[in-house]
Amino acid sequence: MAIPVIYNFRSVKERWTSAIVAVLGIAGTVGVFVAMLALARGFRATLVSSGSYDNAIVMRAGATSEMMSGITLDTVKILQDEPGVARLEGQPMVTSEVVVVAPFPLRSTGTDANVQVRGVSANVLTVRKNVKIIEGRMFQPGLSELVVGRNATNTYAGLTLGNRVRFGGGEWSVVGVFDAGDSAFDSEAWCDSRVLDDVYKRPTNIFQSATLHLTSPDALQALKDAVSKDPRLDVDVAREVEYYAKQSQTFTRLITVLGGLVAAVMGIGAIFGALNTMYSAVSERGREIAVMRALGFGALAVVFSFLIEALLISFVGGAIGCVAVLPLNGFTTGTMNWQTFSHMAFAFRITPNLLAGGIIFALGMGVAGGLLPAIHAAMRPISSALRSL
Repeated sequence: MAIPVIYNFRSVKERWTSAIVAVLGIAGTVGVFVAMLALARGFRATLVSSGSYDNAIVMRAGATSEMMSGITLDTVKILQDEPGVARLEGQPMVTSEVVVVAPFPLRSTGTDANVQVRGVSANVLTVRKNVKIIEGRMFQPGLSELVVGRNATNTYAGLTLGNRVRFGGGEWSVVGVFDAGDSAFDSEAWCDSRVLDDVYKRPTNIFQSATLHLTSPDALQALKDAVSKDPRLDVDVAREVEYYAKQSQTFTRLITVLGGLVAAVMGIGAIFGALNTMYSAVSERGREIAVMRALGFGALAVVFSFLIEALLISFVGGAIGCVAVLPLNGFTTGTMNWQTFSHMAFAFRITPNLLAGGIIFALGMGVAGGLLPAIHAAMRPISSALRSL
């Protein structure tokens, strides 16, 4: 025979002060847990959205990032004729790219941050179809002109439309602003790769990567097979979206581990708070428990009843914690991308699955904090409690 759930609601109401302490402890733990995971997911989502299933990125064999790579112009010319590479009006849809970092002051603090400047081919917008010019125009090949990402123009001082900036020993005009769909490109500045090489006194026939638009997503394997059989090529080919997913792993893993450790420490405190609340309830309701047992409610029903009470407290705490962090969703922050040593802006990403995970985490703390008191309540001697009535 089950104890009516309304009994648990009334019990929590009677001990509302201790219940609030437990609720706040669980809420704080869940809030930190969800916020840290939202930070990691936002960083990963920003990088992953930079890639496309229709594009392949080519780098020097063994290179783990563009900054560590180098390929020649001859290699790019060979890649243009490989199977699987799309063409537009007879021209290969390939952008050969150079990447450097340049210091620009953050608007928020005035301190310098490394901005990734990407030298690209003139046809880059046909290769990366998720990038659109939203203000001004595209740079003209051969000129010292920049187009900057939407986040870059909002985050860094100087990178505004119509402004002139100096870096790398040259002077550049900002002629356009592009929107890359909240990807990592939104934190970059783009220019003509040959001009960038010239300003930095680098060989004009050396690039760090090449991005190829595929005839279809399924054409990647044919391209890989052709590249691996070509003795002239010493490069690795990867789907662009998979490359950027790997770039996110280090930071995502770090934040997830740190967030887990912080949440675990706070969770232990929240569990002890729940234990204290539930043991207090057991102590105060010894006679009630004895009466219920005498009326025919079994030990299992008592355990279940106290667990319901602990889960009720933890669910409320979890819900409060989730609601408290919801304003962070979409909030833009920035950090160093340790793969490229450049600053990248990204937004917290709170998803329904993440909120559900927060609630489940809260319920887990409720079970951990309520099980032992529930068993203790069920094992209390009936006769001694009844004699004290």
